[in-house]
Amino acid sequence: MSHIPTNTLARVAVFFFILGAALLSLPSILAVSVQHEEKKALAAMAEQFPVTVNPREKRIVEDARVNTFLESSASPLTAAVGNVGDVVASIFAWVAIGIADAPWYQSLAAATVGDTRFVSITPGMRREQVANAFAKALVWSAAQKKEFLAVSATALPLSEGAFSPGIYTLAKGTTPSVAQALIKDRFDMDVLSHYGTTTARMVPLDQALAIASLIEREAGGSDDRRVISGIIWNRLFINMNLQIDATLQYVKADASAAQGWWPKVVPADRFRKSAYNTYLHPGLPPTPIASPSVAAILAALNPRETSCLFYFHDANRQFHCTDTYAEHVALLKKYYGRGK
Repeated sequence: MSHIPTNTLARVAVFFFILGAALLSLPSILAVSVQHEEKKALAAMAEQFPVTVNPREKRIVEDARVNTFLESSASPLTAAVGNVGDVVASIFAWVAIGIADAPWYQSLAAATVGDTRFVSITPGMRREQVANAFAKALVWSAAQKKEFLAVSATALPLSEGAFSPGIYTLAKGTTPSVAQALIKDRFDMDVLSHYGTTTARMVPLDQALAIASLIEREAGGSDDRRVISGIIWNRLFINMNLQIDATLQYVKADASAAQGWWPKVVPADRFRKSAYNTYLHPGLPPTPIASPSVAAILAALNPRETSCLFYFHDANRQFHCTDTYAEHVALLKKYYGRGK
């Protein structure tokens, strides 16, 4: 047996120690690598809205990465992609708006805030509501409010559905055209900058906004947005009338805003003559019926795969969906004692 130098044995021992450590740590290294790739994929989605519905082939393709992206705590389902903003300023603005809504505070608000005005556009507002909000905060005349709506029709991609929700900070005396320019800039940042060509080829922007506006008005919360989206797409796939009550509200308010911009719907409203009446006419309404949030737009582009065709919310705002009309009526009778 030949003699092996001590230093050689030491090197061999070190080599196998390193090899063993590498093998033991390989799963962790691979896990870190996978996490890194997942983060890269999620970052790419944040840059451009993902889309998992295929209208041409009439199918919804579930994607685990997209689901992870949309369901994470940092999901744009709760905030516009890439537009986190200053939290402290947002909180201040919300407080200012809340206080300013009280009539007795109007004069004090002007003195305290100075020339600054806050306008809150919430998801689901129709264009007239947006105009009213700006007109109230900026003390516009009827002519200025009319000008704001006229400018909107040419400045935005759509005359309805493109008033990006959020808090707008404006100076006293801001004109309708300047206010509209601010809205356009925010819509460009929140939506258009993330609406890539691949997404647009699959679902054109006007269709996405129309579906998103229906989801915004119909959903009871974040949990059912994507399921309602799946039901809307299912109906479109089989050329079934959408039968969305929110479209009847949109039509009914056009006749008289005295009942509010989203009045209660009664059975007779289903026969109102309007291109927006989705009980009478197939397909999507001519335009969106309101301005949706980024969350609703993402839900429109990434519906949940479901076999349901009918849905409703019970008195406790719990969501129920069924495959058949008979099941739908049975559930309605169970929760409300009547059919629909």
